[in-house]
Amino acid sequence: MNYHKPVLLNESLDSLEIRGNGVYVDMTYGGGGHSREILNRLGSNGKLIAFDQDLDSQSNIIDDERLIFFRQNNIFLMQTLEYLKIRKVDGILADLGVSSHQLDKKNRGFSFHPGYKLDMRMNQNQNLDAIQVINNYSESELSNLFYLNGDLKNSKKIANKICKERENKKITMSNDLNYVLETFFSANTKNSFLARVYQSIRIEVNKELESLKEILIQSKNLLSKNGIMSVITYHSAEDRLVKRFFKNGCFDQEPVKDEFGNFSNPFKLKFHFLKPKESELKLNKRSRSAKLRSAIKL
Repeated sequence: MNYHKPVLLNESLDSLEIRGNGVYVDMTYGGGGHSREILNRLGSNGKLIAFDQDLDSQSNIIDDERLIFFRQNNIFLMQTLEYLKIRKVDGILADLGVSSHQLDKKNRGFSFHPGYKLDMRMNQNQNLDAIQVINNYSESELSNLFYLNGDLKNSKKIANKICKERENKKITMSNDLNYVLETFFSANTKNSFLARVYQSIRIEVNKELESLKEILIQSKNLLSKNGIMSVITYHSAEDRLVKRFFKNGCFDQEPVKDEFGNFSNPFKLKFHFLKPKESELKLNKRSRSAKLRSAIKL
């Protein structure tokens, strides 16, 4: 089985408008699919900086002198570029999805399929894992993360049920959690419901929304004039952040105004968003929720 099949590969690379001798960043290296295509489009003097905190990603590093790989969290983008003495980059790509490799490996605990230990850490060296979130978070904390990260309207009832059940037995396996939650879904809604529950927990374990905000903010300062940032999202929580940031240059607050009272946004949208074509969906069902958004730095 392949490590991961890159989603919206041609669409995302086309959106970056790769310049032959440009400097680019792949924020989520994974199996190296997007990075490989960036390198294919770069000239001999081009440069690609790639990040991935997952230990397993190191087995996929492409042997190419134009690639500089860092096994660390991508929130250290600015510090890393300073270390490399790079002031500006021409493009940034972030594919925010979980890789097929991570979903399929039982010891990583990302999947709701039976027999998976609840882990969900992108960085296997960090302390916080899914077991700790499920068993140690307060009822209100669990309710909030299910509501905010998974758009689960019955988040309070879900959190209450988990808190009651964990008093009797620690929840450590996917089987345990699925059993606790079985009153909330039918045979038809099981997969979609559990996917959102597990997504909510995974986002909390890895602080994914906080990291996304950080790299979006950093991109404002690191992209060159007419540089491009393209982001592939997979759920509404992260997509809202990207959409608002590209549109307003901020998240929840009012957009910044210049001295004349006009909204000052450092980005211009390239297009509304793109979704996988039917031909890609047939080959990769996991791409169905993907959205590509892209913006140019003014």
